[in-house]
Amino acid sequence: MSTTPAHDPAKLAAARAAVALVQDGMKLGLGTGSTASIMVEVLAERVKAEGLSLRCAATSKATADLAESLGLRIESLDQIGWLDMTIDGADEVDPDLHLIKGGGGAHLREKIVAAASDRMVVIADPGKVVDQLGQFPLPVEVLQFGFETTRTLIRRALSDLGLGDHDVLQRLKGDDYWVTDEGNWILDLHLQAIPDAPALAHALAAIPGVVEQGLFLGMCELAIIGKPDGTVVKLNRSEGIDADLLAGERT
Repeated sequence: MSTTPAHDPAKLAAARAAVALVQDGMKLGLGTGSTASIMVEVLAERVKAEGLSLRCAATSKATADLAESLGLRIESLDQIGWLDMTIDGADEVDPDLHLIKGGGGAHLREKIVAAASDRMVVIADPGKVVDQLGQFPLPVEVLQFGFETTRTLIRRALSDLGLGDHDVLQRLKGDDYWVTDEGNWILDLHLQAIPDAPALAHALAAIPGVVEQGLFLGMCELAIIGKPDGTVVKLNRSEGIDADLLAGERT
């Protein structure tokens, strides 16, 4: 009998479908966030039940702590080297399987781990599927040094792209500034829509003080969208998203 705690059925379905792709001996990247945490629990359950031998790299301290508490073997990315697959969540997924990530503040490590993987698999519920990225605030990790200068430069870059009338807000955690695992701060760009994601990614990358931003472009190969009835829709990048498959399921 499963020992996995009760979870959102859509997220749990996506997590189970992704964990079913794992094979004995794999080197895995483990994502961060609510859906990724469910995946870690499901993975640990399968490892215990089947005696799988896995080497795992975590994208955050929170994920590492959870995984180790459940008996998974966590090593640094440098110790493992190249990964076979990374399983992670997303805050938004568009028809080209471009993503916004970073709601959990770990997009820097998440992007490094995804880039070091043969395959990135994203798990999500239907509410994360969008026609165009941008409704979810875009996270930008920035150095604390020169913070206001960096924010000014970001605002100028947004203005050049026709996005200058939107908020650029520092993320808080309670009453304090949100500090990432790397000791940086986060700015959330409330853009509503991103007409040209590659252009925005390029502009942000050129700004001194910007460490990383949450646009994951061309990195996700497969998105597994769990549905409330426990079924899943698998979306391959080459095929795009079939809106009819998700009709009535988006929130």
